[in-house]
Amino acid sequence: MSSSDLRLDLAAIRAQFPILSESIHGKRLAYLDNAATVQKPEAVLQKLDGYYRHSNANVHRAVHELAARATNAYEGARDRIAQFFNTHRDQIVFTRGTSESINLVARSWLQPRVQPGDEVLVTGMEHHSNIVPWQLAGAKTVAAPVLDDGSLDFDGWLARLNERTRLVAVAYVSNTLGTVNPVEKMIEAAHARGIPVLIDGAQAIAHQRVDLAALDADFFACSSHKAYGPTGFGVLWARAEHYEAMVPWQGGGDMIRTVAFEGSTWNDVPYKFEAGTPDMAGAIGFAAALDWIDSVGIDAIAAQEHELLLYGTELLLSIDGVRLIGTAPGKAGILSFVIDGAHPHDIGSILDQDGVAVRTGHHCTMPLMERFRVPATVRASLAVYNGKDDLDQLASGLGRAKRLLL
Repeated sequence: MSSSDLRLDLAAIRAQFPILSESIHGKRLAYLDNAATVQKPEAVLQKLDGYYRHSNANVHRAVHELAARATNAYEGARDRIAQFFNTHRDQIVFTRGTSESINLVARSWLQPRVQPGDEVLVTGMEHHSNIVPWQLAGAKTVAAPVLDDGSLDFDGWLARLNERTRLVAVAYVSNTLGTVNPVEKMIEAAHARGIPVLIDGAQAIAHQRVDLAALDADFFACSSHKAYGPTGFGVLWARAEHYEAMVPWQGGGDMIRTVAFEGSTWNDVPYKFEAGTPDMAGAIGFAAALDWIDSVGIDAIAAQEHELLLYGTELLLSIDGVRLIGTAPGKAGILSFVIDGAHPHDIGSILDQDGVAVRTGHHCTMPLMERFRVPATVRASLAVYNGKDDLDQLASGLGRAKRLLL
């Protein structure tokens, strides 16, 4: 299939996102903060509204009609999410997002096994959510080096696999650099040594196809709001044998089979890890978001974002003083940069006045900022509704920022 066959109607895509018609300080909105959270299409908003208007009830508890509607929609969402990732529904545990999914693995799988000196091997580009939970569980985090272009030093990573490594934990796509890590090779190398692997898929699922059956990881974590769905909802996927060996990490309704004052027994997976009233709307909204992604086509989304990344890279490099942080080959649609002599926060404030929404700061990757010897970067991150006009607006705002700050 040629690239022209994958070309999308940008105007038609944008028309499905009500927030894109917002005026910001009297300027059109150029929303380029998609790595933080992606905007929501009308199809998802309608599903959320429809649930609360017509099916709002608690699930798994009552026999009345509204409860039946809610339960059917909620469990139907689990089926849809499993289908999207090519896996079994019982391996889909609902969480509040990627961070909670990783914390669940840290507390329920790693912590009961960790011994003094045990290590979790990460990379130097990890989000704090893929560093801190392992430390809280009692493991030492060891980071593989990042090369000057922002790609992983694979040989350096391989050299750090050893008899103390209890787990490999790696971002599929760097939220700061856009680097796409060679996760298939990493999984193969780790498994050859009997070491399980967790993949942080937060920045991957809206931009490329993720087939969990083919990926062959041990754990996979992701968030709905990075993929056109609602905030506060996510998924943990794990191999069945890991789930069976894991202890519950929260107690409450739905995660129990029997309760007595003398002791309790646990429900089957996935409910064993889903204590309390769940986020029904979150599950339904995420399933709707995945339907929307499929309706557009993940390959078409990837092709459009890649074309825009090339345009944005060339545009930024043409601006004197702009220095890109992260130029790895095959990267995803993230442009992190600095302007020598100007603080990223000041740049971001000026861009906001021009209607351009970007992220400034350390992006929850403090060790990576230290690696590149910068306090922060400006990050423009892409989604399917972005176009060259958004990047042109960014470039124009950067020109004004340079005049004001330098």
